[in-house]
This record gives sequence, structure tokens and C-alpha cells, in this order.
Amino acid sequence: MPPPASRPPDLGKFTTQKLAWSPCGESLDCAHLTVPLDYAAPDGPTISVGLLRHKAAKQRIGSLVVNPGGPGGWGTSTAAALAKTPAAAPLLDRFDLVGFDPRGVGTSQPRITCRTDAEQDADRASDVESDMSPDGVKKQLAETTAYGAKCAEGTKYGKTLLVNVGTRDVVRDLDLLRAALGDEKLTYLGYSYGTQIGAAYAEAYPRNVRALLLDGAIDPAQGLVDSLVTQAAGFQDALNEFGKWCACAVAGSTEAFQRLVRPLITKPLPAGTRKLSFEDAITGTFAGLYSRGDWPALKAALAQVAQGNGRTLLAFADDYYQRDHDGHYSGAIDAYFAVRCADHTRVTDRAAIDRAHEKMLAGAPFLAGGTPDTSELDICSTWPVPPTSAEHTPRVEALPKTLVISTTHDPATPYQQGVALAKDLKSALLTYEGVQHTVFLDGNACVDRAGIAYLIGGTAADARC
Repeated sequence: MPPPASRPPDLGKFTTQKLAWSPCGESLDCAHLTVPLDYAAPDGPTISVGLLRHKAAKQRIGSLVVNPGGPGGWGTSTAAALAKTPAAAPLLDRFDLVGFDPRGVGTSQPRITCRTDAEQDADRASDVESDMSPDGVKKQLAETTAYGAKCAEGTKYGKTLLVNVGTRDVVRDLDLLRAALGDEKLTYLGYSYGTQIGAAYAEAYPRNVRALLLDGAIDPAQGLVDSLVTQAAGFQDALNEFGKWCACAVAGSTEAFQRLVRPLITKPLPAGTRKLSFEDAITGTFAGLYSRGDWPALKAALAQVAQGNGRTLLAFADDYYQRDHDGHYSGAIDAYFAVRCADHTRVTDRAAIDRAHEKMLAGAPFLAGGTPDTSELDICSTWPVPPTSAEHTPRVEALPKTLVISTTHDPATPYQQGVALAKDLKSALLTYEGVQHTVFLDGNACVDRAGIAYLIGGTAADARC
């Protein structure tokens, strides 16, 4: 359920807090927002939400708050990157650009912590996800149960943080941030999972909205199974488009791709000092399909695999998991599972999970041999705390005009999800005809003009780019 539209009076000490900004880079300031660990007990322990700001150059309208998605993405690093993006210049003139790391993520404290770096490497190298025999499934469930326990044990406040880390609580934090920034109404830019935050905010606090631009939209009415099935089909669609573009022997078709990667199930490929597993080959390909701009590098990576070298495709997978060159993980993957399990109705019926796996493979045959995302169903089925939200169609009243951007061949959040969200929020729908995940401020002049005009002036209409 969405958070209540009215704030209890005892949150006053949070809404009136002064943010202590300090320099943290060229033209950048950082701060932390203090929020309740548990909104049901606002006088109890507090946690902090990490912030980064680039101040408006002139004619300031207010703050533009940004979140890149995930779940687990760092809004602070996104804001820092956008501050250097030429296409964002008109927005940087008019808004304080403010990125926030949702509770449990990035520079927010405490962070969700589950596996060590070494444990994460070992999990990626394992072939357990490819073993769908009864014994293999039993082993998977034992590992996911142990993983959930590690998340509860390794994170400060343990289960209390895990039960209060979902989108329900993120939007409450977002409204406290709006108040602390001194903005009467929120102007918000959300990408991918950030669109789910935006939609939930619109449902909870419609009268506090000035403008919402939601790019790469998630349909809040989709359950966990449906979201994974449609996403798998989206990546198959992107692989098909990649194959047409590539016209190459190694990945010009699903069959060619399978011939290339299936042997890795039993024989991982050398990749420098490490090895490329089948699961990492799939994940690396996922990462390379997110944007057409990455396709030349993905083509080269797959050609290297054919030559017995997995280094570049493993680097794609490392980027997806946010593993740096020193072998350290950002924690994004742990936050991803924690939020997803908090936000969706739990599926515990093994037969239903098996049917979901079959549907995923039917819509995405390039995944045959095992799919990384089925572990998400298993992890959530054994998660140590219950969900705090459930999929539902947003119910929104008195919401100003909003803008949803959806891409025709978006692999991660397929186009129809954006169509559904725009309908639910009565938003204008900007359709981008292309193959990539999220597009605003990424080099398409048509999209950028429309989005900037909306955020500055509030005008939006259905359009295609």
C-alpha cells in the first residue's frame, strides 16, 4: 500500500531540519538527510540519506531531484554526471540539481550489506543457477536462504532496516527531502526503478508535485513474475535487434548465441586472472544490450569469446554488478534484492516459480541453460522479512501534468510498461523509437527538447521522437 497522504505531526523535527552542505567536488556540495529508520516509530533510531547538489547558475526555479533507478542505483553519482552533461545545461541554469541515494544505498547510512566481495565473486562463478534438477533447485533454495540471512546479519539494524527499505519508505524520505530543500512542491526526474519511486510519490503526495518526468517506466501493477517475464522478452527483442545490426557469426541469431555461451556451463572461459561463467556471459550480454551505443563493444566482446577470451564480456558483467577494478562491489546488487523483495507479493509456490521460468525461456530462448533472474524469485521466496508493498494500479487524484518517456525497444522496461503508467497517471507519453534503456539527456535532441521544456515550463503532450 502507498504511504499515507498526510504526515503525522511528530515528523516536524525532520521536515524543519537544515541540511549541512559542504563542498565535495568542483561546483558540487554533499549533505545527509536524517530520516526515521521506522516511520511507525519516528522517535526511535534514525538513518541518513546521502545527497549531492549542483546549484542553479541563474534564474533558479527550485530543486530538480534525480534518481537513476536500480533499485540500488546511486542518485549522487548520477547528479554528478548530469552536472557535466552538455545537454543538461538549460536545467542546470534553472534548478539546483539534487541526487539522492535511497535508504540503504550508496552514501546513505547504514548501507545494506550481504555478501563480501569474495563471496560475490564466488556466487557469480558458480553454475548452480544452471542446474534445474530437483537437487539443483534444493541447493539454490539453500543458498538463497543463506543469502537472506547474511543480509539481515550483515546490515546495521538487521531485519528492521530490511523491512523498512522498500519504495513505501523511500517516497516518505523523498517528501522529507522536498521539505528540507525548501521546495513547496517537488520537481523530479526518475529513470527506470526511479519511475516507480516517482509513481509512488504521485500516489502518496499528489498535491506536493510540481513536475514528474519518468523515463524507462515500470508498470506498478505488474507482479514479480510478470515483470521478470516481460523483461526477459524485452532483452530477447533487443538481442534480435542487435543480431540484425551485427550480422555476425557469433551472435547474429539466438541459435548462434547459444552455441557460443552454452559450453561455459561446464567449462568457464579464461578472462585474465578470473574466468567467465555462463551466468556472467548472460549478464554481460544483458549489460551490453542496454544501449545501442554499447553494441560495437559487445560485438567485439562476443568475438573474443569465440576466440577463447572472456575478458571483455566479463568486464560488461562487472559493470552490471558495479564491481570496480580492485574487486570491490558497490552493494547495488544487495540493495536491488532487498527492495524488490520489499515491494512485491511473495511467491512461494515452487510450481509457480517453475512456470515463471518456463515463460521466461519461452519469451527469451537465448537464456536457455539458466537465467540469472530466476534467483530473484527464489531469494524473495525465502527473504527474512515480509513485503511492505504489493503491485497495484496507482490511484491518483489532483496530480499536475506529468511526462512519461518510453522506448519502443527498451530491453529492461519494455515499451508497454510506459504506456500503462502514462495511462494510470494520466500523463503525456513521449515515445522514443529506438533500442536502449532510458534516453533523456543521452543525446537525442528531440527527446531532450521535450523533456527540458516540460521540467522548466510544465507543458507536455503526447509525441514521438
